[in-house]
Amino acid sequence: MKTIYVGNIPFSSNKQEIEELFEKHGQVHSVKFITDRISGKFRGFGFVEMDEDAADKAIEQLDGYDLGGRSLKINEAKGRKPRPSNDRGGSGGGGGYNNRNQRSYNSNSNNNRRSSMDRRY
Repeated sequence: MKTIYVGNIPFSSNKQEIEELFEKHGQVHSVKFITDRISGKFRGFGFVEMDEDAADKAIEQLDGYDLGGRSLKINEAKGRKPRPSNDRGGSGGGGGYNNRNQRSYNSNSNNNRRSSMDRRY
């Protein structure tokens, strides 16, 4: 079985439409549309799983296919890059919201200059 990347899918398309398009070249095992994690909206690309020979045929014939005014980008899906682990090493950085008492003295900003009330005698 081979996984095919399908990009530049019109936002008006649905899984059934993509499945019907690919079924012309062989049996489709699955169609998956990728959605945004937060909004849940379709991101304009997805994946189709087919048998090896059918997938090769579909890639060759459908790359550049015009669907809904958009040219589909179709190729063999590549594996995901390994994600970095959460072990970031080292100690945490300083600064941030809790360091309000520290002053930043930037010579370009009048807001950060000491007033006569700040002087220590």
